[in-house]
Amino acid sequence: MKKIWHSTKSWVWSHKIKAVVVAALVLFGGYYAYGKLNPTVTIPRYLVAEAAKTTVISSVTGTGQISAANQFDIKPKASGEVTYLPVSEGQTVKAGALILQIDSKDAAKAVRDAQASLDSAKIALEKLKQPADALSLLQAENALTQAKQNKQNTVTDLAKAYDDGFSAISNTFLDLPGVMTGLDSILNGYAIRQGQSNAYAYFDMIRDLKSNAEQFRTSALNSFTKAKAAYDLNFNDYKAASRYSDKTIIDSLINESYDTTKLISEAVKNTKNFLDLVNEALSNSANGTKPPATLTTHQSSLQTYTGTVNNDFSNLLNAKDSIKNDKDAITNADLSIAEKTESLAKLRAGTDPLDLKSQELAVTQRENALLDAKEELSNYYLRAPFDGVLADITVKKGDTVSPSTAAAIIITPTRVAEVTLNEVDVARVKVDQKATLTFDAFPDLTLIGKVAQVDAIGAVSQGVVNYTVKISFEAPNDNVKPGMSVSASIVTEVKTDVFAVPNSAVKTQGAAKYVEILPNVDASVFADSQNGQVTASSDAALERQVVSTGVEGDSYTEIIEGLSGGEAVVVRTVSASATSQTTGGTTSVRLPGVGVMSGGATPR
Repeated sequence: MKKIWHSTKSWVWSHKIKAVVVAALVLFGGYYAYGKLNPTVTIPRYLVAEAAKTTVISSVTGTGQISAANQFDIKPKASGEVTYLPVSEGQTVKAGALILQIDSKDAAKAVRDAQASLDSAKIALEKLKQPADALSLLQAENALTQAKQNKQNTVTDLAKAYDDGFSAISNTFLDLPGVMTGLDSILNGYAIRQGQSNAYAYFDMIRDLKSNAEQFRTSALNSFTKAKAAYDLNFNDYKAASRYSDKTIIDSLINESYDTTKLISEAVKNTKNFLDLVNEALSNSANGTKPPATLTTHQSSLQTYTGTVNNDFSNLLNAKDSIKNDKDAITNADLSIAEKTESLAKLRAGTDPLDLKSQELAVTQRENALLDAKEELSNYYLRAPFDGVLADITVKKGDTVSPSTAAAIIITPTRVAEVTLNEVDVARVKVDQKATLTFDAFPDLTLIGKVAQVDAIGAVSQGVVNYTVKISFEAPNDNVKPGMSVSASIVTEVKTDVFAVPNSAVKTQGAAKYVEILPNVDASVFADSQNGQVTASSDAALERQVVSTGVEGDSYTEIIEGLSGGEAVVVRTVSASATSQTTGGTTSVRLPGVGVMSGGATPR
């Protein structure tokens, strides 16, 4: 009986195990089949916002404490002598009341100069906008006509210069043959000793008297030989040309004749030096030898040749210079004609758009300079930052003050928060800017204040420069106590009704900035969103759009160019998966928080 019970028990447990295994296989097979029929796909999901007009607010933040006292040191922003002090101790003053005035002659002059510069730029702009008047057109036309006439006159002068140049060549070749013949006779003639040229005959007379006699004789002969070769070639070129030859030929002939005349002049000089040496040696010889009569004749001839050659040389040089000057004048005349032609065309066409834009920019620059000058001038007037009583005035008329001088102390029921800003942030902060204050002790309390003072001199700590900014505010009760921690958000710039997108939507690639746009998203979906952002999905490629940005605010960035409004820009990408279900050829995709998108094809 016991054996039968054990057998029955084994049979039951065996069937239980089989049932569990079968159930597991069925369950696994079901999930496997479900996975095959219902695959999981990933479709990108994006947090998108509409490019729309909004208000862009830029601010800086800092932390600090509530001031321990209700008194406030009033310090000037400029340095100089106190010229006016209209208040006294104990006097009650309103916000903006004048406390003292510093000598502002230089600052006032800068304002006047900036105003005059702006007025001048505006007048120049108005002139550019006006069409050319009849007198200006007439003057431009006359200037162009005069430039053309000047060129014509110069062309006539150049023709005359060429004619005069050829005349100079002709006169030169009337003189040079006689000079060359005379030189040849003086050096190579036989009037002194038969069978020996004059040059050698003269040399023999002084060879023992002058050690350099041979050098002088050789110099005279060589320079004559060189001049003779140039003269023969030049003379042939001259005979082949005429007054009506091409200008380039006459140019070349003038230059050639100039060079030839220079060589002949050198030959005359060297020959004269040689004969002067002979005359000196013979006149001073101890043996009583006298210079021959022909020597005096030759020296006289050389004196004449020198004058003749120098005159021809000067005439040729004048001809060269005249032609060159007239050619340069024609070139300048062409430039003048081109310039005046362009000027007349501009007058007739009206103002160049680029010139107009440039002058408009100049006006803007002068306006900014005037604003800067006026702001600098305002620094010479010290005013009460808020209502209060002047508890102490530490200066008097005639004293010199600086930004570190506490000129007066004002007592006020207004509380003061002192916060610290770095040198980058403080450059954007100015007096009277609005500020929002929050307190660690009162998480639900937010107060509005305004900047009352910005330190002109920072404090350096471990190489970092920090500046103290004082913000005045009205405390609703005495719960806000001195020494409490405070956080301040100072609004430095506000731009209203401008196209803007969330800061995270603007991306950078190199120097360019761009946004990514989700195509085929209806802008009306943003109407139901509380913060202007919704979640959307798409398997389409994002479109990249290059943009130009303006003010970068705390949450939004101004878009100057690149968007027209209504675009769905991507703020960030949200990764998520969806399960697709296929029923009768129709696929539906369920996305978390978006609902169901249906279509006739399986999502890619």
